[in-house]
Amino acid sequence: MDARGLEPSTAGTRLKAVRQFSAWLADEGEIDTNELETLKAPSLDEKVVESLNDEQCQALIDACKGRTYADKRDEALIRTMLECLLRAEETILMNLEDVDLRAGTAIVRRGKGGRGRRVGIGPATIRAVDRYLRARKQHRLADLPALWLSQKRGRLSYTGLDKIIKTRGAQAGIAGRMHAHRLRHTGASRWILAGGSEGGLQAAAGWRNRQMINRYTASVREEQAAQESRRLGLGNFE
Repeated sequence: MDARGLEPSTAGTRLKAVRQFSAWLADEGEIDTNELETLKAPSLDEKVVESLNDEQCQALIDACKGRTYADKRDEALIRTMLECLLRAEETILMNLEDVDLRAGTAIVRRGKGGRGRRVGIGPATIRAVDRYLRARKQHRLADLPALWLSQKRGRLSYTGLDKIIKTRGAQAGIAGRMHAHRLRHTGASRWILAGGSEGGLQAAAGWRNRQMINRYTASVREEQAAQESRRLGLGNFE
Protein backbone atom coordinates (compact mmCIF):
# COMPACT_ATOMS: atom_id res chain seq x y z
CA MET A 1 0.00 0.00 0.00
CA ASP A 2 2.82 2.42 0.82
CA ALA A 3 4.34 1.88 -2.62
CA ARG A 4 1.06 2.91 -4.20
CA GLY A 5 0.89 6.06 -2.09
CA LEU A 6 -2.06 4.89 0.01
CA GLU A 7 -2.54 5.75 3.67
CA PRO A 8 -1.86 3.05 6.31
CA SER A 9 -5.44 3.47 7.49
CA THR A 10 -6.60 2.36 4.03
CA ALA A 11 -4.90 -1.00 4.54
CA GLY A 12 -6.69 -1.40 7.87
CA THR A 13 -10.07 -0.53 6.35
CA ARG A 14 -9.65 -2.96 3.48
CA LEU A 15 -8.42 -5.73 5.76
CA LYS A 16 -11.50 -5.28 7.95
CA ALA A 17 -13.76 -5.64 4.91
CA VAL A 18 -11.95 -8.79 3.74
CA ARG A 19 -12.13 -10.31 7.24
CA GLN A 20 -15.87 -9.65 7.41
CA PHE A 21 -16.34 -11.27 4.02
CA SER A 22 -14.25 -14.26 5.06
CA ALA A 23 -16.33 -14.65 8.24
CA TRP A 24 -19.53 -14.54 6.16
CA LEU A 25 -18.21 -17.21 3.79
CA ALA A 26 -17.41 -19.46 6.77
CA ASP A 27 -20.86 -18.89 8.30
CA GLU A 28 -22.51 -19.76 5.00
CA GLY A 29 -20.45 -22.92 4.57
CA GLU A 30 -18.73 -21.65 1.45
CA ILE A 31 -15.31 -22.25 3.04
CA ASP A 32 -14.27 -24.75 5.71
CA THR A 33 -12.55 -22.34 8.08
CA ASN A 34 -12.10 -18.60 8.43
CA GLU A 35 -8.34 -18.36 7.96
CA LEU A 36 -8.38 -14.59 8.41
CA GLU A 37 -9.96 -14.64 11.88
CA THR A 38 -6.63 -14.33 13.69
CA LEU A 39 -4.97 -12.04 11.16
CA LYS A 40 -3.89 -8.86 12.92
CA ALA A 41 -4.46 -5.42 11.49
CA PRO A 42 -1.34 -3.45 10.51
CA SER A 43 0.02 -0.95 12.97
CA LEU A 44 -0.77 2.57 11.81
CA ASP A 45 1.66 5.44 11.72
CA GLU A 46 0.18 8.51 13.34
CA LYS A 47 -0.02 11.54 11.11
CA VAL A 48 1.86 14.57 12.31
CA VAL A 49 -0.24 17.70 11.85
CA GLU A 50 1.81 20.83 12.42
CA SER A 51 -0.02 23.42 14.50
CA LEU A 52 0.18 27.11 13.71
CA ASN A 53 2.15 29.32 16.08
CA ASP A 54 0.85 32.63 17.43
CA GLU A 55 2.49 34.65 14.65
CA GLN A 56 0.92 32.46 11.98
CA CYS A 57 -2.50 32.66 13.62
CA GLN A 58 -2.25 36.44 13.70
CA ALA A 59 -1.11 36.54 10.07
CA LEU A 60 -4.06 34.34 9.08
CA ILE A 61 -6.50 36.69 10.79
CA ASP A 62 -4.75 39.77 9.39
CA ALA A 63 -5.18 38.32 5.90
CA CYS A 64 -8.93 38.68 6.41
CA LYS A 65 -8.82 42.33 7.44
CA GLY A 66 -10.94 44.32 5.04
CA ARG A 67 -14.37 45.79 4.46
CA THR A 68 -15.89 43.29 2.05
CA TYR A 69 -18.48 40.68 2.97
CA ALA A 70 -15.93 37.91 2.35
CA ASP A 71 -13.35 39.61 4.59
CA LYS A 72 -15.75 39.91 7.51
CA ARG A 73 -17.09 36.39 7.05
CA ASP A 74 -13.65 34.81 6.75
CA GLU A 75 -12.27 36.55 9.84
CA ALA A 76 -15.27 35.50 11.93
CA LEU A 77 -15.14 32.00 10.49
CA ILE A 78 -11.43 31.43 11.14
CA ARG A 79 -11.57 32.93 14.63
CA THR A 80 -14.53 30.69 15.49
CA MET A 81 -12.82 27.56 14.18
CA LEU A 82 -9.60 28.29 16.04
CA GLU A 83 -11.27 29.13 19.34
CA CYS A 84 -14.04 26.53 19.32
CA LEU A 85 -11.96 23.66 17.87
CA LEU A 86 -14.56 22.99 15.20
CA ARG A 87 -14.44 20.25 12.61
CA ALA A 88 -15.14 21.24 9.01
CA GLU A 89 -18.59 19.63 8.98
CA GLU A 90 -19.52 21.17 12.31
CA THR A 91 -18.59 24.58 10.97
CA ILE A 92 -20.61 24.52 7.77
CA LEU A 93 -23.67 23.05 9.51
CA MET A 94 -23.92 25.84 12.09
CA ASN A 95 -27.12 27.90 12.02
CA LEU A 96 -27.82 31.44 13.17
CA GLU A 97 -29.75 30.21 16.19
CA ASP A 98 -26.71 28.26 17.37
CA VAL A 99 -24.78 31.41 18.31
CA ASP A 100 -25.55 33.50 21.40
CA LEU A 101 -23.20 36.47 21.39
CA ARG A 102 -24.57 37.90 24.63
CA ALA A 103 -23.87 34.69 26.50
CA GLY A 104 -20.61 34.13 24.63
CA THR A 105 -21.55 30.60 23.62
CA ALA A 106 -22.30 28.54 20.55
CA ILE A 107 -24.01 25.20 20.17
CA VAL A 108 -22.41 22.54 18.00
CA ARG A 109 -25.50 20.48 17.30
CA ARG A 110 -24.11 18.02 14.80
CA GLY A 111 -20.79 16.83 16.12
CA LYS A 112 -19.04 13.65 15.05
CA GLY A 113 -21.15 10.62 15.87
CA GLY A 114 -24.18 12.84 16.45
CA ARG A 115 -22.76 14.27 19.68
CA GLY A 116 -23.55 17.93 20.21
CA ARG A 117 -21.84 20.27 22.66
CA ARG A 118 -21.74 23.85 23.93
CA VAL A 119 -18.57 25.87 23.33
CA GLY A 120 -17.40 29.24 24.60
CA ILE A 121 -16.64 32.29 22.46
CA GLY A 122 -14.26 35.01 23.64
CA PRO A 123 -14.57 38.80 23.18
CA ALA A 124 -12.42 39.06 20.02
CA THR A 125 -14.37 36.32 18.27
CA ILE A 126 -17.67 37.81 19.43
CA ARG A 127 -16.76 41.16 17.87
CA ALA A 128 -15.74 39.49 14.62
CA VAL A 129 -18.94 37.44 14.43
CA ASP A 130 -21.01 40.52 15.25
CA ARG A 131 -19.38 42.43 12.37
CA TYR A 132 -20.05 39.52 10.06
CA LEU A 133 -23.70 39.23 11.11
CA ARG A 134 -24.26 42.90 10.31
CA ALA A 135 -22.79 42.37 6.85
CA ARG A 136 -24.78 39.15 6.45
CA LYS A 137 -28.05 41.08 6.81
CA GLN A 138 -27.37 42.63 3.39
CA HIS A 139 -26.94 39.22 1.74
CA ARG A 140 -29.70 38.35 -0.73
CA LEU A 141 -30.15 35.01 1.06
CA ALA A 142 -30.06 36.46 4.58
CA ASP A 143 -33.32 34.68 5.47
CA LEU A 144 -31.66 31.27 5.29
CA PRO A 145 -30.93 29.60 8.65
CA ALA A 146 -27.28 28.86 7.80
CA LEU A 147 -24.76 30.90 9.77
CA TRP A 148 -22.05 30.92 7.12
CA LEU A 149 -23.19 31.94 3.64
CA SER A 150 -21.17 31.86 0.44
CA GLN A 151 -21.07 35.08 -1.54
CA LYS A 152 -23.46 34.01 -4.29
CA ARG A 153 -25.17 30.88 -3.03
CA GLY A 154 -26.57 29.64 0.23
CA ARG A 155 -24.92 27.63 2.99
CA LEU A 156 -21.16 27.51 2.69
CA SER A 157 -20.07 24.11 1.36
CA TYR A 158 -17.14 21.96 2.44
CA THR A 159 -15.36 22.86 -0.79
CA GLY A 160 -16.02 26.54 -0.16
CA LEU A 161 -14.69 26.31 3.40
CA ASP A 162 -11.56 24.51 2.24
CA LYS A 163 -10.95 27.17 -0.42
CA ILE A 164 -11.28 29.96 2.15
CA ILE A 165 -8.75 28.35 4.50
CA LYS A 166 -6.26 27.64 1.71
CA THR A 167 -6.64 31.11 0.16
CA ARG A 168 -6.24 32.95 3.44
CA GLY A 169 -3.33 30.71 4.40
CA ALA A 170 -1.55 31.57 1.16
CA GLN A 171 -2.23 35.28 1.67
CA ALA A 172 -0.75 34.97 5.17
CA GLY A 173 2.38 33.32 3.78
CA ILE A 174 1.90 30.16 5.84
CA ALA A 175 3.92 27.18 4.65
CA GLY A 176 2.52 23.67 4.50
CA ARG A 177 -0.94 22.40 3.76
CA MET A 178 -3.78 24.47 5.14
CA HIS A 179 -7.02 22.72 6.00
CA ALA A 180 -9.71 22.71 8.67
CA HIS A 181 -8.02 19.90 10.57
CA ARG A 182 -4.90 22.01 11.00
CA LEU A 183 -6.96 24.77 12.60
CA ARG A 184 -8.51 22.24 14.99
CA HIS A 185 -5.06 20.93 15.94
CA THR A 186 -3.92 24.50 16.48
CA GLY A 187 -6.84 25.23 18.77
CA ALA A 188 -6.09 22.14 20.85
CA SER A 189 -2.40 23.03 21.12
CA ARG A 190 -3.14 26.60 22.13
CA TRP A 191 -5.56 25.35 24.80
CA ILE A 192 -2.83 23.30 26.49
CA LEU A 193 -0.15 25.98 26.09
CA ALA A 194 -2.46 28.53 27.70
CA GLY A 195 -2.79 26.30 30.75
CA GLY A 196 -6.21 24.87 29.97
CA SER A 197 -7.20 21.58 31.57
CA GLU A 198 -7.24 18.33 29.63
CA GLY A 199 -10.79 17.64 30.80
CA GLY A 200 -11.91 21.01 29.49
CA LEU A 201 -10.17 20.38 26.18
CA GLN A 202 -11.87 17.01 25.84
CA ALA A 203 -15.28 18.60 26.38
CA ALA A 204 -14.60 21.56 24.09
CA ALA A 205 -13.36 19.35 21.26
CA GLY A 206 -16.15 16.82 21.63
CA TRP A 207 -13.94 13.79 22.22
CA ARG A 208 -15.23 10.66 23.92
CA ASN A 209 -11.88 9.53 25.30
CA ARG A 210 -8.61 11.06 26.45
CA GLN A 211 -6.63 9.22 23.79
CA MET A 212 -7.45 12.01 21.34
CA ILE A 213 -5.91 14.58 23.69
CA ASN A 214 -2.54 12.85 23.43
CA ARG A 215 -2.87 12.58 19.68
CA TYR A 216 -3.78 16.22 19.11
CA THR A 217 -1.29 17.73 21.54
CA ALA A 218 1.72 15.50 20.79
CA SER A 219 3.63 18.36 19.15
CA VAL A 220 2.98 20.57 22.20
CA ARG A 221 4.29 17.90 24.55
CA GLU A 222 7.40 17.50 22.43
CA GLU A 223 8.09 21.24 22.45
CA GLN A 224 7.50 21.41 26.20
CA ALA A 225 9.90 18.49 26.67
CA ALA A 226 12.53 20.23 24.53
CA GLN A 227 12.19 23.43 26.57
CA GLU A 228 12.43 21.49 29.82
CA SER A 229 15.50 19.65 28.57
CA ARG A 230 17.23 22.93 27.75
CA ARG A 231 16.28 24.33 31.15
CA LEU A 232 17.59 21.29 33.01
CA GLY A 233 20.90 21.44 31.15
CA LEU A 234 21.57 17.73 31.57
CA GLY A 235 24.41 17.88 29.05
CA ASN A 236 26.32 20.70 30.73
CA PHE A 237 29.52 18.81 31.50
CA GLU A 238 32.88 20.53 31.90
